[in-house]
Amino acid sequence: QVQLVESGGGLVQAGGSLRLSCAASGGIANLMAWYRQAPGKQRELLATITSSSATTYADSVKGRFTISRDNSKNTVNLQMNSLKPEDTAVYYCAANLWGRYFWGQGTQVTVSS
Repeated sequence: QVQLVESGGGLVQAGGSLRLSCAASGGIANLMAWYRQAPGKQRELLATITSSSATTYADSVKGRFTISRDNSKNTVNLQMNSLKPEDTAVYYCAANLWGRYFWGQGTQVTVSS
């Protein structure tokens, strides 16, 4: 079984910061990612990280968000700085296993203007 639990979401003012955390039961996969989905929009890939800590970022968050992983603690984090109202969405942690992504339940991030 795969279980991912996100935490750290909440309400923040524009320009503020939040740190999201993802706890993965049984260990974290070689390829982990963060997605988000805003109301009425398609789920968007934000960042990926490999077992060697190589990372990729979407243009919309590059320079503001940082993905990291701690293999010993089985956690993946997303540090979000300089938040904008358009960052408001449900944020999902994802693990790539057996050729597909598995998502957690998500955590709500709301950025007020």
